[in-house]
Amino acid sequence: MAIELSMCESPARSVVEDADDDRPLRRGHTGRRVWSRFIAIKPRNPPMTIEAVGLAEAPVLDVDPYAMEMLRDPYPFQQALRDAGPVVFLKPHGVYAVGRHAEAKVVLADFERFITSGGIGLQDIRKPGDFRIPSRLLEIDPPDHTRVRAAVTKVLSPLVIRKWKEGFAEKAEALVDKLIDMREFDGVEHCAEAFVLQAFPSAVGVVLPRTETLAIGEMRFNQSGPKNDLYNEAMAKAQPYLAWFEQTVQRDAVLPGSIAEMLFKVEDTGELESGVASNIIRSFVGGGTDSTIAGIGFALHQLARNPAQWAKVHAEPAKVKAAFEEGIRHESPFQVTYRTTAGPTELAGIRLQGDTKIGVWLGAANRDPRQWDAPDHYDIDRPQLAGTHTAMGTGAHACIGQMIARGESEALLGALARRVRQVSLTAPATYRPINQMRTLDRLPLRVEPK
Repeated sequence: MAIELSMCESPARSVVEDADDDRPLRRGHTGRRVWSRFIAIKPRNPPMTIEAVGLAEAPVLDVDPYAMEMLRDPYPFQQALRDAGPVVFLKPHGVYAVGRHAEAKVVLADFERFITSGGIGLQDIRKPGDFRIPSRLLEIDPPDHTRVRAAVTKVLSPLVIRKWKEGFAEKAEALVDKLIDMREFDGVEHCAEAFVLQAFPSAVGVVLPRTETLAIGEMRFNQSGPKNDLYNEAMAKAQPYLAWFEQTVQRDAVLPGSIAEMLFKVEDTGELESGVASNIIRSFVGGGTDSTIAGIGFALHQLARNPAQWAKVHAEPAKVKAAFEEGIRHESPFQVTYRTTAGPTELAGIRLQGDTKIGVWLGAANRDPRQWDAPDHYDIDRPQLAGTHTAMGTGAHACIGQMIARGESEALLGALARRVRQVSLTAPATYRPINQMRTLDRLPLRVEPK
């Protein structure tokens, strides 16, 4: 596998020098070694700068991050992306990309220069040929986004969240009873999926059978990438369930007293336009099931691989919060989210064209050695996790359902930590390739109770 780089800066410096900026790298950085293993370096082009403002052109990375080998093992691409520069141009898809933590934070926070109304996936939803239904929560810009988010936030009151947590705890204890009886089980299907697909519907107020829900989720997250084989397969797999899903998010199908019902009541007041409530519920289901399942799976995987880390959470179950946060930093469920440049602009001294997609590679940013010590290591004692990693976004479009995901993970991992002395792998974990997500397919585990 070769990753081809074309740098458009001064020809006097070497590519490896250009790959690193002036900020000192923290320990754990292995960027220079990856060049010799994975990077084929193209000859330099003449310098391309804008004399009036002193901006440079973005380096060109000729690699497809959606190729199957990249989806199965994204880390060589992520490191090449970080080392190439603060912003690069991905030639196969004609988009910009950032993989460093600092620039990722800038793009996610600056909703005026980097807009979401073009969609948070690779395709521009404003242009012909994209048949995905836009999210009225995620894919609109302020001030419309501010109004919609405020209405949703009002529904998610502290009282509602407290009731969720009580329900999550009861369901987690019941599931852990079964898992302890089984001793050996699949940490994805029997643990993460089983819990989330029971806990999440009761909180939000929709009925979500496993087969249908997972098929719809794979469709949604493959739609956010290119129209490749994964996209086509996911669309075909989900086709039989599209009518079911459309009905599931309508007023007459939601559970009484739930968030979903409250959103329809807000719509009745006029705070939300007609049709927005069902669209928001659709976004909640899409963002609140697959990604939470993935995050819990990643935490369990790393805790099983690192007995010393499990010993810490078993001795002090409150550490499961950090175990989950480190899990989604270490392997981010959402690998990439997109913005669109609102007009010609710059980022980190590099000129960006207007009306062009820019991918924020969250998985790469969350392993940036400029931000994290030993970023490839899983460490639940790592300082400043929540609020620093980008796994749940940041700024105006930060994940609005993150309190649900954190509540679910705390309940399930906490129940396991209190009652299980040891957790271990019985076979290697496997991954399910999806365009926008990284998630486990199988996680064979064995538990030893106290």
